[in-house]
Amino acid sequence: MLESYQLDAGSAVSTMAHAELQCSSQPSISVTRRQSILFVTSEISDYIKAGGLGEVSAALPRALRHHYDVRILIPGYRQVLSQIGAVEEVARLSASYGIPACSLGRAMTRDGLIVYVLLCPELYDRDGSPYVDSFGVDWCDNDIRFARLGLAAADIASGNGDPLWRADLLHLNDWPSGLASAYLAWRGQRIPTILTIHNLAYQGNFERSRLSHLGIPDAAFHIEGVEFYGKVSFLKAGIYYSSHITTVSSTYAQEITRPEFGCGLDGLLRARAEEGRLDGIINGIDESWDPSTDPYLVSRFSAENCRGKRANAESVRRSFGLALNTGPLFAVVSRLVHQKGVDLAISAAETIVSQGGQIAFIGQGEPRFEAELQALAGRHPGSIGVKIGYDEGDARRMYAGSDFLLMPSRFEPCGLSQMYAQRFGSLPIAHRTGGLADTIEDGVNGFLFGEPSLNRFKDAIKRGLDTFRSRSRLIAMRRAAMKRPHGWDRSASRYQEVYERACHAAFA
Repeated sequence: MLESYQLDAGSAVSTMAHAELQCSSQPSISVTRRQSILFVTSEISDYIKAGGLGEVSAALPRALRHHYDVRILIPGYRQVLSQIGAVEEVARLSASYGIPACSLGRAMTRDGLIVYVLLCPELYDRDGSPYVDSFGVDWCDNDIRFARLGLAAADIASGNGDPLWRADLLHLNDWPSGLASAYLAWRGQRIPTILTIHNLAYQGNFERSRLSHLGIPDAAFHIEGVEFYGKVSFLKAGIYYSSHITTVSSTYAQEITRPEFGCGLDGLLRARAEEGRLDGIINGIDESWDPSTDPYLVSRFSAENCRGKRANAESVRRSFGLALNTGPLFAVVSRLVHQKGVDLAISAAETIVSQGGQIAFIGQGEPRFEAELQALAGRHPGSIGVKIGYDEGDARRMYAGSDFLLMPSRFEPCGLSQMYAQRFGSLPIAHRTGGLADTIEDGVNGFLFGEPSLNRFKDAIKRGLDTFRSRSRLIAMRRAAMKRPHGWDRSASRYQEVYERACHAAFA
């Protein structure tokens, strides 16, 4: 055990008694009491997001707060502090090893969700995203930046944060918070921890030389610990030490236990699945994704009356420099990276254009894909439009105005874009993988293809084009897509079950 984490006997007994009272005194935590949950995340769309984690971090705690006292912990990035409003300092967290001291601030969202913010300008007061600088390069001190997040989460759970509140359970998300469960384990504290894997490909791997800076005991640098092919892995630490693992779709939970999707962690994840400690819970989308009320749309509509889609399609065509016509409109709203199958979408564009279709692309990512898309638009003026970057209004109007969303991801843990598209009456054409397989019913509310190859993708596109030519079938599929359950209620209930199991198992 790390020397600086030694607890005196009285505090250790007090901590354990508190946790046992919270977790064990009632047979059903979700019904009979409001347990305290700390949701630890590196992004939240209220203030800053780099991907789907930001959306989930905003929506899931809100879905859970009817049953729990849920609070969020996030680093105090420059973008967060510029938007969050008044922040009250409630604690000072001391330095440990190479991890600097920081203040713990408490603030509140407009709808009353309490957010704890780590106030540490030397780590977080920077331009760029949560993970990279303005040039897209990883911050060289990301290990320290996110070890600070994990250590703070462990401190709050241990009763060393807000003096008026402590967490009974930590809900961790992806590698940036993965060390929290490890710090608790090294302290000998049995506080339940849930780790949700949103994308296994991002692991937070750092050099072994960083062990002492991060406060990781030498004994933990082992295959039964944080060691991963000679490096320190924050994600592996979270998987190894957490009470329970979830990921964001049932299909992805199965896929990551196999070598082709497991990113080197399939053996450990297979063991967790065999122990009953790995679950797949599909994400939902929040209530703002409603075409009958969305303020970004130029014309609103519903499943019963989709006539407003035409006005949104015309808006998209004008915005992307496309010719105004009544042919099928395809959309791509995506990070421009290999995982998302952007190369397949580029290669399939000729087929779409030759059949009278148009494509609007929006996103940013790898420079080679950005350049290829610009060249593609140059070869097909009026038929293909491209915007490098991201704009929320553009994206929502694209979902609302398009007939089809192209989503040929090679792997997709959950995916939100296909659900946004369905809710707005755009039929996704997607690879049968991960959450895409769990949310799209082939031929009913979208189209799936079984192999991430150009030929199989083109076959699915042709099926979509055939459907477009059959007005009655197109309308029926649109309605089915729009009426598919998209909310968080069912997923929140699944998380309640996981919380209860983890809590009881911690003190069995």
